[in-house]
Amino acid sequence: MNKREEEKLRKREERLQKERERTAIMSIFEKEYDWCRYICGIDEVGRGPLAGPVVAGAVILPKDNPILYLNDSKKLSEKKRELLYDEIMEKAVATGIGIIGPRRIDEINILQATYEAMRMAVADLKVRPDILLNDAVTIPEVDIPQVPIIKGDAKSISIAAASIIAKVTRDRLMVEYEEVLPGYDFANNKGYGTRAHIAGLKELGPSPIHRATFIRNFI
Repeated sequence: MNKREEEKLRKREERLQKERERTAIMSIFEKEYDWCRYICGIDEVGRGPLAGPVVAGAVILPKDNPILYLNDSKKLSEKKRELLYDEIMEKAVATGIGIIGPRRIDEINILQATYEAMRMAVADLKVRPDILLNDAVTIPEVDIPQVPIIKGDAKSISIAAASIIAKVTRDRLMVEYEEVLPGYDFANNKGYGTRAHIAGLKELGPSPIHRATFIRNFI
């Protein structure tokens, strides 16, 4: 091994060590509740868009097989989210997804729809968690102990993992919607109110996946 290769190896190991240290900091809540066999992170994506569902993720990470680079899904590139999604789905003890569509959001409001998606995600797990680490909220009608953590997707690896699978799941759905509902730029804006999306909404009117209670000011 020449000096250049040795230097590259050294820098790579330094980066890995920094990531291990960062991951350890983000595992503080998991360590606090380490007496629990199954610690589940809960998070959602899609509360703000004008179109599409709200999606919740639930993830129970393994204690003996850590996943590096977990973080708030919004802080990761699309490529990194996709890679981490695959790793989470491969290594997790259990994962769950809850999806609540636009009509239900209009019917019960976005907060209640978010809770419903989270309950659905927990029910989708193949094992029952001993504790839930939630991003900011306490979920009604759940009999499992819960710990709401403000900005939890940046403070807990379990919540971060949940945010990633929820984000990737929803983004993939919105790309599929673009194929059958062209004209709103769903593949790029994922249902959020971008200029192209608003222009399409004004030209074409609402699509079947638009949230009627969210688009009143645009039509």
